[in-house]
Formats: sequence, C-alpha cells, structure tokens
Amino acid sequence: MKSLQIGDLAPEFDLPDQTGRSRSLASLLDEGSVVLFFYPSALSSGCTKEACHFRDLRAELAALGAQPVGISMDTVDAQARFDGKESLGMPLLSDADGAVATAYGVRRKYLTPVKRATFVIAPDRRIVEVVQSEWSMDRHADAALTALSARVAR
Repeated sequence: MKSLQIGDLAPEFDLPDQTGRSRSLASLLDEGSVVLFFYPSALSSGCTKEACHFRDLRAELAALGAQPVGISMDTVDAQARFDGKESLGMPLLSDADGAVATAYGVRRKYLTPVKRATFVIAPDRRIVEVVQSEWSMDRHADAALTALSARVAR
C-alpha cells in the first residue's frame, strides 16, 4: 500500500498509549494539530534520537497549536520503558497488530516493521505534511515545525 499523501484524510484510530489509556485520533485532534510520527522500534538508537528531538521541540510545536504523538508496533510496556528512560512526555501509541501502520501505508514486511514516517494532521483530519526519511532522524520534527509555521503565517 502506498503511504498517505498531503491532502488525504487521516484514518481514525483508537490505540493504547504507554500508560494503557485509550487514545483516538479524534480526541487528540480536539487539542489541535497532531504530528504523528511512526518509528520502527522503541529504545533503538535511531528511534531514540528521533523521539528526543520531538521532545526537545515540544514547546515550539505547542506554540503552533500542535502536539507530537509517537506510534510503533511495540507493546504498551515497551512504550512505557521508552518514555520512562527518555522522559519523552508525549503519547506513545502501541499499534501492536500494525493495523494503523497499514492504514497509513507505512507497514512493511522486511527490515523493520514500519517505515520511519511523520504525518502532520490538521484538526479537520487533513494531512498537511508528510516526511519520510529513514536516516535523518532530526528531519521529521524539523519539517513538521516548518510546515506548521508556514500554516500559521498564512
């Protein structure tokens, strides 16, 4: 399946976060835009670098009316360990069966369970930016921040 693109409607989901609390896209969007970033594996070096960069830009994202939300196929317990170790302070969703990754077109069969991809989702569920980079961990949060800044400037 092809990854979702700018202008597409983001698929709804309902997944547990690192505390076991159920989170839906609709409820997350009630608070503003969502920067949904898919990562292959909690606690791996690349995913840690990416998630920590989102953590470090959380205030700037909030100032633009957005929140970062991580998602991987890791278990709730693995997400909790990841958050605890890195003090990420954002929802980390467990897509254990990969259904949401499949719906967003980022699930794969080889290498890692999902492609590293970020979707900036406006409150109306429209995707306003897509970032796909396997090796540039900082690019995801930086590009999301740039896209949100451009929307606010209009």
